[in-house]
Amino acid sequence: MVAAIMGFLPSHLGFLRKSSCPSGICDSMVLKQRIRNRRVGIFCRQQMLPTNCLYHGQKDTGSLKVYVISDLHTDYAENMAWVRRLSTVWYRNDILIVAGDVAETYKNFVVTMSELKHRFGSVFYVPGNHDLWCRREGGNYINSLEKLRALLDVCAELGVETSPRNVNGLGIIPLFSWYHKSFDREKDVTGVRIPSLEMACKDFHACTWPPELSNSDVALAHHFDMMNEKNNSAIDEVHKTNFHIITFSHFLPRQDLCPEKRMLFYPNLPKIIGSDFLEARLRSIHSKNGNGSACHVFGHTHFCWDAVLDGIRLLWLILEKGKGG
Repeated sequence: MVAAIMGFLPSHLGFLRKSSCPSGICDSMVLKQRIRNRRVGIFCRQQMLPTNCLYHGQKDTGSLKVYVISDLHTDYAENMAWVRRLSTVWYRNDILIVAGDVAETYKNFVVTMSELKHRFGSVFYVPGNHDLWCRREGGNYINSLEKLRALLDVCAELGVETSPRNVNGLGIIPLFSWYHKSFDREKDVTGVRIPSLEMACKDFHACTWPPELSNSDVALAHHFDMMNEKNNSAIDEVHKTNFHIITFSHFLPRQDLCPEKRMLFYPNLPKIIGSDFLEARLRSIHSKNGNGSACHVFGHTHFCWDAVLDGIRLLWLILEKGKGG
């Protein structure tokens, strides 16, 4: 699980998280422990918050705060208990960004989002890959797109935002995305036996798609990116009324937000983590070279990251490790 807290400006961002494996890859296939939280020249760790800061201690009421959380995986009872321990009083005027992978089942998704909406003034959400798994839904959905529509519908019923919005002078823009294999441009590791994506990644079995959409090409990534088109007018309105804008997605916009393959326990991980469409979408919002207030938050890979690349601050910081993935 990840949670982040930031002040009104993106430069004040920090995180709190229980981590889990991306796309259902087991914990042993993420990164060798001794280099898990380090990559020289790119990685810069932000000051972290204690795990209990969200439900113990003294609440700072001096300014608007934005919390970011992802990869909750509340199908695990201890993760759901963590959510329920959050204060029902302290965060009524604050913003919560939920960057995907809330729960595998629709039932747990609804319970989790209801609990979060009860605690925070404004809640924003984009889907992660685990949210769209259908294997435990008892045939209630024809495919993962139908389940996605159900998740977005219940968000609307709960008052959870899935579209861009201005909140007290701060622009929040959710970005829908999915990964594609061609996102990976680094030379493949050879000379060792590496499990196939289909063996390592549960998405290939737990998600179901219409015949015209597939993980084998860019069709899925393009489909999810086009879901953002309907929000163009809302994005323009956010630009008109806000200097500070936070965008967020579940997947990665750039491959250099992941360690090199030689550092990964599963070297093919970059093929299932990001989207070139997302990077283009991000630049269209924050401009090609970004600006001093540009900030994008992502999830999915569970590697700590805090870097400014081409004028945009990109963040993903691990603070707490728990079950999930």
